[in-house]
Amino acid sequence: MSGKLRIDFGGESRPGRKPVNQDAFCAHLPQSRSAREYKGAVAIICDGVSSSAESQIASQTVATNFTEEYFNTPPNWSVSKSAVKLLKSLNSWLWQQNLSRSVRQDSLMTTATAAIVKSRSLHIFHVGDTRLYLLRDGVLDCLTNDHARTENGHEYLARALGGDQDLQIDYSVHEIREGDVLLLTTDGVHSTLSLAELLSYTQTTGLTPEAKASNIVDAAFRNGSTDNLSALILNLDELADETLDEAFVRLTERPIPPVMQAGNRIDGYTVLDVIFSGTRSHMYLVQDEECQRFVLKAPSARFTEDLSYLDGFVREEWVGQQLHHPNVMKIESAPAGRRFFYYVGEYIQGQNLREWMHDNPHPPIATVRALAKQMFAGLRAFHRADMIHQDIKPENIMIDRQGQVRILDFGTVLVRGADEIASPLDKSIPQGTVNYTAPEYLKGQSGTPASDLFSLAVVIFEMITGHLPFPERDIRKVRIRHWSEVQCTPASVFRADIPLWVEAALDKALQSNPEFRYQALSELEHDLNVPNRELTHSRNRAPLAARNPLRFWKSIALLLAMANAAQWLYFHWPS
Repeated sequence: MSGKLRIDFGGESRPGRKPVNQDAFCAHLPQSRSAREYKGAVAIICDGVSSSAESQIASQTVATNFTEEYFNTPPNWSVSKSAVKLLKSLNSWLWQQNLSRSVRQDSLMTTATAAIVKSRSLHIFHVGDTRLYLLRDGVLDCLTNDHARTENGHEYLARALGGDQDLQIDYSVHEIREGDVLLLTTDGVHSTLSLAELLSYTQTTGLTPEAKASNIVDAAFRNGSTDNLSALILNLDELADETLDEAFVRLTERPIPPVMQAGNRIDGYTVLDVIFSGTRSHMYLVQDEECQRFVLKAPSARFTEDLSYLDGFVREEWVGQQLHHPNVMKIESAPAGRRFFYYVGEYIQGQNLREWMHDNPHPPIATVRALAKQMFAGLRAFHRADMIHQDIKPENIMIDRQGQVRILDFGTVLVRGADEIASPLDKSIPQGTVNYTAPEYLKGQSGTPASDLFSLAVVIFEMITGHLPFPERDIRKVRIRHWSEVQCTPASVFRADIPLWVEAALDKALQSNPEFRYQALSELEHDLNVPNRELTHSRNRAPLAARNPLRFWKSIALLLAMANAAQWLYFHWPS
């Protein structure tokens, strides 16, 4: 592809006037197209804290392990989730090593500045006083801030890996362009050379990045640096960015299958029945040559040239193959030699939750809790994989004949790792179904796990009461201005026997402003099963207008009616 990620690396590291070099750096650009697309390229520079005689172990361990293990993190994880987890894990290992050492001089500590180039973004992770500079259009800017403090006229390092169990990592994201140059240095270099000198050596023409880095190190040594000297340069020659033509070729290389009927065959599958046939897709019950049954889903032929739709269909298959959880529908691997555009998932015999609610209009709350427990588990699998489902509703939840719950339909799933990839396609997708959509979507905000929690709370409310917690929304109203436009009706309005503490938990989960909502599925699950006395007392103390607005206004109307009646009697009753 013409937008293939191409970076020219080069670096130099020397002990300088010290006997041991405690600096380290690594850089890697993977060979596979998939790894470049989903993970990008990595460069990291580390400076072992000189108060320890063996800090070169810390710097080398962090540089090499971070570079290697980053590419082993799941492709659906965002850059920040992957990098932060690795750095915190490495910090924990260094911290544990230091606990077993008797004196500070034996401690293993290091600074670290990591640059990850993915698509058209630069992700920076920074701890300590190593630095990262960006050279663009003849201007060299430092994109990191040193973690240092001054005491009694002396400057000390304030943050390092291995120095604190609770590591704080600076993280920032910057837009990058082809032709940009990145420079990473240790303090032995940038404490000796001025910004103008660094600019001069970095933008020298006709030299490789390695030659430029060597010149920078030489200059720092000549200027009297007494520390280790390291510089790493990255020329961003070409950034990964698929063109529209390339996207068309990728998405249309396999034809969409024609509408099928029972008895038709496709790539080794025999169609047994038509489950669904609509304007957007078709679903069939199929059987393979080993008599195993599956569901085959294919897009409608009317979307043959709708690249955004086809890209979403590919994403749906990909998401299902990343998740392996008993409460999430399985998507099978594509058969060898697949000739058509479709995917195959597990066949679930049972009913969806909408049908279950129709058959169980007044279920025991204990039954709802048992089903909700499985829904929490399935949805948690998405969130742990750095994904937001974005369309939780009764129709997308199946209950098989054994009572096991499965979450379905991955067409609107937000994948953090894929969302970071620039694309010529419009990847904006509808966020859920109107009556189950979290209010933040209606304000134009992006989804979070708390958005899925809101939608699931609507489903649980409906299971218990048989009603939605809000008036039916106008499908044409896709925006709101104020949180107050979405107000939850208390569950007790529809079901008098609901415990107050369950009602209080649902009320908190259905707060329109996500800041006042539960932030974790585990919190809502706990409060639906165990009374949260503080939450219940808080709800009891709230005025009637907040606890039960319907009852409040009915009471006001009754009082007004009584007042009017009393006034009428006063003026019309015979004296």
